[in-house]
Amino acid sequence: MSLASIKATDAKRLIEQGATLIDIRDADEHARQRIEGARHHPLNALTTLDGIKAPIIFHCRAGRRTVDNAAKLRAATESEAYILEGGIEAWKHAGLPVVEDRSQPLEMGRQVQIAAGSLILLGVLLGSGVAPQFYGLSGLVGAGLIFAGLSGWCGMARLLELMPWNQREAV
Repeated sequence: MSLASIKATDAKRLIEQGATLIDIRDADEHARQRIEGARHHPLNALTTLDGIKAPIIFHCRAGRRTVDNAAKLRAATESEAYILEGGIEAWKHAGLPVVEDRSQPLEMGRQVQIAAGSLILLGVLLGSGVAPQFYGLSGLVGAGLIFAGLSGWCGMARLLELMPWNQREAV
């Protein structure tokens, strides 16, 4: 079951008329950047949105999560519901305001990408410049990424969550 998509400017008009905007992104994403007034209901914890009678507009970062999970979003409400086409990125592209808190850590997915990419590059540089055994570092990180993709559990993300910069309380 799918939900109708709505462009950012049309969504803004609908919100001004009383629609409820629901941000389904993870807490770290919402804390760093959000649309003012959006209610935060992370997708992984979303069950039902009882009590909201007004139309609902769901959004994520770029629209993919909302489209991929349209059936779950539709099942969460009996209200008229839409997907914000292109997510918060389209909202910004339309010139509409967002609240940014750059004091919040980068989103965990981006932290994992930076750490994994850095370790792979380090392994290649050390492997070609110091000793071939360092190529094993790149292989180990690659294997970890494959495991994370297949299992849904990322050891690097769990490790990064323990870092001091990630110990702040999200908004």
